[in-house]
Amino acid sequence: MCSSQEIQPDSHLDITGETCPMTFVHVRLALDRLPPGAVLEVVMKGEEPRRNVPRTAAEQGHTVLAQNDEASGITRLLLRRKM
Repeated sequence: MCSSQEIQPDSHLDITGETCPMTFVHVRLALDRLPPGAVLEVVMKGEEPRRNVPRTAAEQGHTVLAQNDEASGITRLLLRRKM
């Protein structure tokens, strides 16, 4: 994985107010709107989305570029849309 400071995302998505399973639904819709190879930054909160969103994105063929867990409980995830 790369450092999130090296990568400029093409789009941002804040799902801190969402709960599973809606967290990945929002991520998938956001990825579907991006062109192949584009980078999406996802900001989320909670243990379940922190585990499930990157795993499910990878299972669907997207690339997890970086995952940064902050002390505040916020997780920042960079995903590259599959080609």
